[in-house]
Amino acid sequence: MRSSRVFSMALCLFVMAAAPGCDTNSALTETVVSIPPHDGVFIHISHGSEDPHRVLMALKMAEIMAADRDVLVYFDIAGIDVVLADAPDIAFDGFPPSHTQLTRLQELRVPVFACPGCLKAAGKTPGDLAAGIQVTEKDAFFSFTDGRILTLDY
Repeated sequence: MRSSRVFSMALCLFVMAAAPGCDTNSALTETVVSIPPHDGVFIHISHGSEDPHRVLMALKMAEIMAADRDVLVYFDIAGIDVVLADAPDIAFDGFPPSHTQLTRLQELRVPVFACPGCLKAAGKTPGDLAAGIQVTEKDAFFSFTDGRILTLDY
């Protein structure tokens, strides 16, 4: 019964809107359709060259997700060693090497951040980071997307 009432109301609205000379502004209320914002993917990498599969999988996921999502990549703990200017180029079968993937993320305009406290704990400074890697500020965690935030930890 409810579905027939909804159908009848929809039919009446359609007829009123299609009627010649009908003032649709007074006959219908304006319907606003909002498109939800893109969701964001926060990729957290806390491992370094000691676990190449984990690091390279995380970087590949960032590239894949960037095709239709807002993405932010965050390195901390041992992951800091991956984003230093003198970092070794990590390799693992089935994945592009780390330097190639980090360059690709920059081309896609994916922000890549390093934890300032972890830099300090490693005896490094922001000047030790590779080109394009930024030191994190907490607002970056919330401002990179307008949608929901999904986190992937590696």
